[in-house]
Amino acid sequence: MALGLIPALAAAGCYETGYMLQALEARAAPREQALRASLLMRLIARPRWLAGTALAIAGAALQLVALALAPVTLVQPVLALGLVLLLVLANRVLGERIGPLELCGSGLLIAGIVVVAIESPERSNGVSSLLALVLITAPLALLTLLPFVLRARAPLRLALFAAAAGDSLAAIGLKLGADGGALGRLGLAALAIAGAAVAGLLALTAEMSSLRVLPASHVAPVVVAAQVIVPAVAAMAAFGEPASAPVVAGVALAAAGAALLGGSGAVAGVREGGAQAEALAHHGGGARESRVEAGT
Repeated sequence: MALGLIPALAAAGCYETGYMLQALEARAAPREQALRASLLMRLIARPRWLAGTALAIAGAALQLVALALAPVTLVQPVLALGLVLLLVLANRVLGERIGPLELCGSGLLIAGIVVVAIESPERSNGVSSLLALVLITAPLALLTLLPFVLRARAPLRLALFAAAAGDSLAAIGLKLGADGGALGRLGLAALAIAGAAVAGLLALTAEMSSLRVLPASHVAPVVVAAQVIVPAVAAMAAFGEPASAPVVAGVALAAAGAALLGGSGAVAGVREGGAQAEALAHHGGGARESRVEAGT
């Protein structure tokens, strides 16, 4: 399990450093290029943005390795620890202020990870309850797809919850992919990883849409907390990881800390810039086709 901490920490560093690089490039672009194909053309010509995208891909690969070595209840909180790195980068690179909210969030997140690391069970090797897995993933899949089915008729905040659901579903898919690879079921592993990629792209589009109508300080706490809590619940209910009181408390502390950090002005601003740049890269300026706005 200790070996899984190393790729999980590396994945967290890759994800958040990539966010910072993408956000820096997005902020440097002219305002009139926002959400236009011209911004995509500008970004793909920038080595710094390409480096950020490469780091995000590397982060996903490292997360897959971490899930093959450590339980989900440990990996997901450790990934959220990258928010602390993002906070430091926002302070050093962008001059954002670190206040009591950020310090409190960092403390809760670190405390939660320490508790989970001490009490975390051994990694599970497969699905212990197919029924529980279906009962968890089916609503997540439905919620992820719903804004794209309803489009203009979708409630204002539905895209936000779809982003949280899609990211959670992607984490569960990566867990299934890691298990499939460990058991030699390469077809199942490939299918699960492909599903995780689709869920992640849908979540990214939904997050982008929600950021167009909601402040990042409202979006980030929901998304980052869900990324910690939902996969951990799935691990305990469907993958056979024991649900001890210390582990549950540690996951709750980590999720609360991640939510506080995600809602801080320093972190939320960087995440917004990074999400805008990354979403445009994945969808080629087509965000207007998937926007979720009231009355349009």
